[in-house]
Amino acid sequence: MRIMGTVKGIAAIGACFVCGMFAYALTRSPVFDGKDYELYTGTSSDEIIVTDTPAIDKFVTPVAGESARWEGDRAAELVARFEAKILFVEETCGITNLYCYAPQLGGGIALGGEVVNLHIASDGSCTVAGTPIIFGGF
Repeated sequence: MRIMGTVKGIAAIGACFVCGMFAYALTRSPVFDGKDYELYTGTSSDEIIVTDTPAIDKFVTPVAGESARWEGDRAAELVARFEAKILFVEETCGITNLYCYAPQLGGGIALGGEVVNLHIASDGSCTVAGTPIIFGGF
């Protein structure tokens, strides 16, 4: 009888561990589904990891942000997907930058007097999105 109690206790601890790892994996899944995925491991563009396996790299590496690219102008689609509020727009050298807040992303950085956690840039032929902002550039 005592052995069964021990086995049940070990099984319960194992189940808790598995559930915890699953929850952790969900919080570490990639935000975007685009190409040329970049993970930011610090606070500058010097600390960027370009990866084809963002789910694996993000699982084992602490990241401060991430970004991806798409062909064409996908800005409106991304704003809608993340239910983002556009805080301000900046146009430079033919590139339109949307600085947004998306409640489902949480967090963010202070920029222009607002909390920004989604940055979308597009020149019409290519779109880049990053959270909290695009570190590497367009």
